[in-house]
Amino acid sequence: MWQLYQFSLCPFSRKVRLVLSEKGVGYELWRENPWEGRDEFVRMNAAARVPVLRNTEGGKDEVLVDSRAICEYFEETVERNQLISGNAASRAEIRRLVALFDENFFGDVTGPLLHERMKKRIVYRQPPDSKILREAMKLAHEHLYYIDYLIDKRPWLGGATMTLADLAAAAQISVADYLGGLDWNGHDQAKSWYSVIKSRPSFRPLLAERQDGIQPPDHYGDVDG
Repeated sequence: MWQLYQFSLCPFSRKVRLVLSEKGVGYELWRENPWEGRDEFVRMNAAARVPVLRNTEGGKDEVLVDSRAICEYFEETVERNQLISGNAASRAEIRRLVALFDENFFGDVTGPLLHERMKKRIVYRQPPDSKILREAMKLAHEHLYYIDYLIDKRPWLGGATMTLADLAAAAQISVADYLGGLDWNGHDQAKSWYSVIKSRPSFRPLLAERQDGIQPPDHYGDVDG
């Protein structure tokens, strides 16, 4: 069975977990705090980043790193629930949106929130910078407006069906929401879309988990919230 090295508030690990669950791939969770720089983990991934997937069954030692590479691996090897589908233009659009949320949303919103509200608290024992938090929450509005725009045009972010774009976006949003960085007022389309994603069986384990020392807002685990 695959072993997934991750920590609960890593959005890229969450994306991989959603993909594995949607595709029916069994796996075990292994808690890994990448900032600790554990030697065995660094030997698996020199970049010392999660997620990392490892399979040692049958005497082999197969290691997959980088969330996009991992998701594409299972898209290519597991036919169930295709998540990058359609013609070439449709697949390109899905990949564009995945990159947008992995890079822009993370850089603007999730990354700063994780640093200020998790890493500073747990690792550095420092208070957050309120200026950085305000800027992240301001930028979050811009990203939610873009989701509103997409959902006005399409049933799902990438088109007519749920795709990897929806899972990538929901993974980032779930972490930002856990850390209290989102104001859903004025974003009815985005909120409705996210509620549908939250209600999926693959998402329920994420909503049930808690990061030690950090409690989410009351609405976080509510599929209608």
